[in-house]
Amino acid sequence: MSESRAEQTTQIHRIFINATPEKVWEAITTPEFSRLYGYTGDVSYDLRPGGAYAHRASAEMLSMGLPEIVVTGEVLESNPPRRLVQTWAPVWIEDESPGTLTWDIEPTGEGATRLTLTHDLTGRPQTAAQVAGNPDPSAMGGGGWPWVLSGLKTVLETGTPMEPTG
Repeated sequence: MSESRAEQTTQIHRIFINATPEKVWEAITTPEFSRLYGYTGDVSYDLRPGGAYAHRASAEMLSMGLPEIVVTGEVLESNPPRRLVQTWAPVWIEDESPGTLTWDIEPTGEGATRLTLTHDLTGRPQTAAQVAGNPDPSAMGGGGWPWVLSGLKTVLETGTPMEPTG
């Protein structure tokens, strides 16, 4: 019997975006873009190995009682605009250690970019269930990585958010 996506210890999500690797990198690492897709809110990266990562709560998250910083992490590897490896720890899940996210950004032969997000979730079943993408939009975690990446793609290709923000 195969594992469901939420039970897998490594989740791999891949999309193709009609944008340059530089633009995809910018969308991942800057607050100007992060507030336009996914769970919105501003990201901040110190892109040196050992540098801090933080995702600040959006106004909607704050109104739900979440703290100002909702996800923390550390940059492990930074090779703009091709690869970013970081730890990723949602603050509301206190009994799991941070997982590792790897963002691989590769140009295709046709001018688009292949973005592969690999999330190591070994020993993190709660996080795995939440980031897998829940078919019930009212459930905790909502659309997870599939929804975040779809929003990123939409913003880069159309210039507008997939869903209204803030």
